[in-house]
Amino acid sequence: MNFSGFKLDGLRELGNKVSPLAQQARQFVSEQVGQNVEKTELPEEYLELEKKVDALKASHQKLLAVTQQYSKESYDYPTNLRETGAELITSITQRANDLASATSTAEAQAAVTRAGPKGVPKTLSHALGRASLSSAESLGASDPYGSALSKYAIASEKLGEARLAQDSAINTHFNAAMGTTLNTSLAFAGRARRQVYQTRLALDAAKTSARSARPEKADQARHEVEKAEDEFVAAVEEATSVMKGCLASPEPISNLVDLVQAQHEYHKRAADILASLVPEIESSKSTKEAEFRESRAQQ
Repeated sequence: MNFSGFKLDGLRELGNKVSPLAQQARQFVSEQVGQNVEKTELPEEYLELEKKVDALKASHQKLLAVTQQYSKESYDYPTNLRETGAELITSITQRANDLASATSTAEAQAAVTRAGPKGVPKTLSHALGRASLSSAESLGASDPYGSALSKYAIASEKLGEARLAQDSAINTHFNAAMGTTLNTSLAFAGRARRQVYQTRLALDAAKTSARSARPEKADQARHEVEKAEDEFVAAVEEATSVMKGCLASPEPISNLVDLVQAQHEYHKRAADILASLVPEIESSKSTKEAEFRESRAQQ
């Protein structure tokens, strides 16, 4: 076999690359199995930063695990509800207005069955509105209870639309922003911390190798330790800077403000809708009570 073309320099270069990796692997295994090997300690300030960043990351993940539900339109829709085709083919307000303006039985029937926008929302409030309107149509607009149900149906649709507006705002401003933070600054911090771990492992491996180096290799081993120390210190400084940047950022609180603001606007809108509805329902109640007293008096 002819070895004339075999380059020993290339083999040495490959060996120089593999040797440090092998040393790091031995160092890692030794630490994992609990052998008494030297392990460079990280600064206390650095360790505290790691804990705080871990807590910050966990807060993002925990909140998003809940608020991601806002991306599902039917998160409060009754799972066992079976709505009919007629209830799902048009909007509540349109049906209620058409029914109120009907001047004949034929027009009323047309208002009930007229097709409207497809894909009506599946929320609890919309479902309540559709159920109420369907009952109102059966009772008739002249019946006080039917009239009250019709008004409640319209209000319920408004509540459902307000909830959808809240969900959209939360998804756009809170969920998207929190997800971006997880995938950018917190991800950068994670990579910087892994680099610290790798350089710390390389430094300790270099120290272990230097202790067992032959006299003629002592200077080279000392140089490798110094080089590894410089890389370790640089990695710690970089990770410290990145983590401090994460913790100093006002973005998490700003995102929380967006979440609270969206919820506040929804609940304020809901309170206004219901506050306007109460006197209308009470009026229907008074009418029904008067009819009831009159019927009793005639008996």
